[in-house]
Amino acid sequence: MSKRTGIWVGVATLFTLLNTFSAGLYLSDRMHGGSHAALAALGVYWVYWLLARAWRQQRPALAPGEERLERLQQSMDAVAIEVERIGEASRYSAKLEAEKKEKTR
Repeated sequence: MSKRTGIWVGVATLFTLLNTFSAGLYLSDRMHGGSHAALAALGVYWVYWLLARAWRQQRPALAPGEERLERLQQSMDAVAIEVERIGEASRYSAKLEAEKKEKTR
């Protein structure tokens, strides 16, 4: 994150915190407290937008082939996790079946 972006994230965070505090402070006046709550929500979005933009700028650009390879790797990881879950379920059901046979004896 650049120094400039860091400063803006700090400003946006301070803006959000002050409006959140003010929304609680002015709860008795619905219009005043509501406007502070709306500004606090806007501040949360602002911080999110700044951080997401900084993250996108720091992420190295992938070549088209590398991007495809990255998606393939993520798919393979997902399949591996699902296969492991299936294996665990199979072992668990085999264990239950073995216990059931032991009880019937």
